[in-house]
Amino acid sequence: MNNVNSNRDLNGQRVILLGASSGIGLATAKAAAAEQAQVVIVSGNEQRIQAALQQLPEGSEGYAVDLSREENIRSFFGTIGAFDHLVYTAGENLVLNTMNQTEINDARRFMDIRFWGAFTAVKYGAPLIRQGGSINLIGGTASARPGKGWGVAAAICGAMEGLVRALAVELAPVRVNSIMPGIVDTQLWKGLPEADKEALFATYNRTLPTGRVGLAEDIALGYLYLMKQQYGTGRNLVIDGGGVLI
Repeated sequence: MNNVNSNRDLNGQRVILLGASSGIGLATAKAAAAEQAQVVIVSGNEQRIQAALQQLPEGSEGYAVDLSREENIRSFFGTIGAFDHLVYTAGENLVLNTMNQTEINDARRFMDIRFWGAFTAVKYGAPLIRQGGSINLIGGTASARPGKGWGVAAAICGAMEGLVRALAVELAPVRVNSIMPGIVDTQLWKGLPEADKEALFATYNRTLPTGRVGLAEDIALGYLYLMKQQYGTGRNLVIDGGGVLI
């Protein structure tokens, strides 16, 4: 019989969360800390890191790291030591533009944080993950149900789906998964004019099978599951209020 670790809680495990000074990342850090995990949060803004640490238990760690630069990510993992789970939720605020409105350099910056930042974090973080640990990334449902102006977002989400499957094979037995959130009410939408955001959310509140847009805490529960379960890998878990069904 295979020797399977039956300990499926996070008590005493070390979780490193990149992009965790707000939104989904911070909600996941709080949820993991509530299960007695040792959390380490990382983001590009020192002030936001310090504010986030005020919402986490004593002993939590926080570091300001520019996740758009490989050398900074390499340096961070060069000093952080061994850990159990990596969660990457970093990303720039969304801006929805049609192709003819899109500046290519702006599109590249979105890819730098959301895709290449995750890729780089896995490159340098994976060798430090203890037996039974996991890597948990973030994508989105835009690749499956894009709307007008979602070209860059859909491309990033599609790239992340493929990356997760490939890394699950390459890095086995470390489990590699992602969550594909639908519309979630976080700071991610600050780039939209307030009226546009309100109209978008109102539409989804009317049409989603769940009757509401998501909260960061909804997605955090998904990350807890991915860290605690021990058999699923290469999966892109959709948590979207039923959005891909409509």
